Amino acid sequence: MSPIRSATIAALASAVVATTLTGCQFGEAEKDTSPIVIAADLELSGAAATVGRTYQRALKLKVDQLNASGALNGRKIDLKVKDNRSDSAESLRNIVDFSSDSKVSAIIMGGCNECAVGAVGTINEKRIPTIALAASGAIAAPAAERRYVFKLGPNAPDSAAALTTELRRNNIRKVGMLVSDDDYGQEGATALKNELDKANITLRQQRVKTTDTDVSRQVQQLASGKPDAMVFWTPPEQATLAATSVQQTIFRGSIYFDAAAAGDLFLGAAAKATEKATLIFTQTMVIDDVIATTPAKAARRQWFQDYTARFGGYNGSSSFAADAVQLIADAELRAGGEIGKVDRNGIRDVLETSQMDGLSGPIRMTPDNHSGLMPQALTTLVARNGRWRLAG
Repeated sequence: MSPIRSATIAALASAVVATTLTGCQFGEAEKDTSPIVIAADLELSGAAATVGRTYQRALKLKVDQLNASGALNGRKIDLKVKDNRSDSAESLRNIVDFSSDSKVSAIIMGGCNECAVGAVGTINEKRIPTIALAASGAIAAPAAERRYVFKLGPNAPDSAAALTTELRRNNIRKVGMLVSDDDYGQEGATALKNELDKANITLRQQRVKTTDTDVSRQVQQLASGKPDAMVFWTPPEQATLAATSVQQTIFRGSIYFDAAAAGDLFLGAAAKATEKATLIFTQTMVIDDVIATTPAKAARRQWFQDYTARFGGYNGSSSFAADAVQLIADAELRAGGEIGKVDRNGIRDVLETSQMDGLSGPIRMTPDNHSGLMPQALTTLVARNGRWRLAG
């Protein structure tokens, strides 16, 4: 064998060995295995702690599921949670801290309306994609002034329209409304009045602070007006408190809950007071009543079962937190960018056009609408024998 040919064969053999040892260097794209860091600002103590802890459980369960599924292309989600103590100033400090961490892809905020609305300017300034689980429409609208802020959860106009449909169907002519004195409550009072005016239904209101632990005086005031129905547009604890207070009045009409009043599937001590009450909420709350005829319904049913198995009960708001994790994870994977570096602008752009049949229902984000839950996600539930059931 000639020296030239021998050298050529040796060189080829070396190339084969090198290719074998460093496969991704020769033909295979380098794989990003960096963690997807999602930050969460939640009410784990203070007035709104019940809802905040619900979101924390849901976020942890969804992250565990995604990390075990292999659906993240070899990556894992790292969830970083801070307690805002149900205080908007503390929440804002958390947002600033999270946004200063270059590894954080996006933030999920909890159920505090004041916290989310108060953080809008900082979120836009820091250019960090954020999904809020609070109900106020002012969080995400107008979208042009809230480019980095998105919202998941029922919207006041949609809830008001669905409630009015039920009130008309039951020939209600006079309504008493207990409403929380916050952004979402104000939006709800306006939206419901607009809908009821069109239906020629009269409305009388009483307001409560979100921190009030006694609403009996306001409920008594509403009952004295002899309404055909009462609507409770408050956080869950206050709604069940109001339903219990009704029993001490002369009122014997129907009770209706807005979507923001949804809490646990099982009504516990409030079972008697809420019997036959109507709730406008997503179908996932009672998915065990629904035949899983589509992949989306099957996924919702599985989520319901997994959550119930881990925590011994179900809370309706949990699906919003889970959907927020899914939206951010999908956006991170689709945004691309340099390996190991977070592209927040790319994530924001993907979020703004996201569409999915989520655990909460159909979700559609657009440049003009950053509040993604579609009106079709809402349905009518009825309290029967201590738990919520699908109406009909």
